[in-house]
Amino acid sequence: QVQLVESGGGLVQAGDSLRLSCQASVLSFNTYTLAWFRQGVTKERELVARISRSAYLTSYADSVQDRFTISRDDAKNTVYLQMKNLKPEDTAVYYCAAHKAYYGGKAPEDYAYWGQGTQVTVSS
Repeated sequence: QVQLVESGGGLVQAGDSLRLSCQASVLSFNTYTLAWFRQGVTKERELVARISRSAYLTSYADSVQDRFTISRDDAKNTVYLQMKNLKPEDTAVYYCAAHKAYYGGKAPEDYAYWGQGTQVTVSS
């Protein structure tokens, strides 16, 4: 069983930066593909960014391209989401997700394990 614990959310102003972290309690963390999703009020859960094993492949939602960066540290069993130039529309609960595969898909159902989420609120 994989347990994921997110941290780093909070209330910030537009233009600020935040770094989210997600630590996994699992052996062989390096065999998992990882992703960050978010879900705003009255919205569906959407993919923000994903990263393959070995960090060879990454991809981002168009809305966060060039502002967010996903990375992983397999020695620390942790995946990060560096967020810059935050906008009010980035306000959401952010979830990390994991799946034992080389590279995950874009849909929530492509991931078997989820964290509890961390709230990010961006004020204008």
